[in-house]
Amino acid sequence: MEKMRVSVGQSTLDFTGIRQKFVAEFLGNVHPRMGPGSALDAGCGVGNFSKFLADLGFNVIGVDGREENVKEAKRRYPEITYRRADVEDLRFAELGAFDLVLCFGLLYLLENPFRAIRNLHSLAGKILLIETMCIPSSETTMELLDEGHCKEQGLSYAAFYPSESTLVKMLYLAGFPFVYRFDRLPAHKLYTRTLWRKRLRTMLVASKVALTAPNLALVRDQLRTVPGPSDPWSTPLSRLRDFSTASLFRLRVLTARFVKPLRKKMDPAPSGDVDRRRE
Repeated sequence: MEKMRVSVGQSTLDFTGIRQKFVAEFLGNVHPRMGPGSALDAGCGVGNFSKFLADLGFNVIGVDGREENVKEAKRRYPEITYRRADVEDLRFAELGAFDLVLCFGLLYLLENPFRAIRNLHSLAGKILLIETMCIPSSETTMELLDEGHCKEQGLSYAAFYPSESTLVKMLYLAGFPFVYRFDRLPAHKLYTRTLWRKRLRTMLVASKVALTAPNLALVRDQLRTVPGPSDPWSTPLSRLRDFSTASLFRLRVLTARFVKPLRKKMDPAPSGDVDRRRE
């Protein structure tokens, strides 16, 4: 059992180290534009990423919804400011504004991820870097799941897992003018699709300023209107009916364009015109 705990702990440290190296590379590419400044580590856990950002030169505040995490983070890294705060709470936005907001491993543990993203948008002065579990689907969809009752999970043990497309849409709707995905994600199995499992996690950048950096690609929002072609309540039969109706209408319009000139040529001139020609 002890060997298993050491193995799990080492695996977690390795995963953290891989992500930190990836983030350091990204920030190094955008650093000349945003410069060192303030940073918020939302869902900081025991403070590992807060310490990482502080070492990069940021003035960091770490927040977490669990008091035990905040206490442990203060014990490990007393030089950093930590507070207890719930990212889903409307009062979360009262923390202020930060040049960089980091939200890693938190979003999928929440009941209300869209509310959390709106709060994060209000706090992100320039960039929000977000990492989360995601549903392997190209559709804008979410899954409401039951989380296990352990201290590493969310506060309510109910989780709302988004697809990457849903996360992109929420970021745009929250007000970010630019949302980017990485062409290449961190070199870890959780970010990789294999023959045995689909990709489990993603990482996105939402920004209030345009960014140009290697490995970064602007992603467009998927417009979904209801009712419409993406109406989730439609059936194959109703879609066939709508397609047929639209096709018949287009056919009528096309036919009218050709028939109207022919009618003008074939219709006899009014009697008044005939009389004038005779005169």
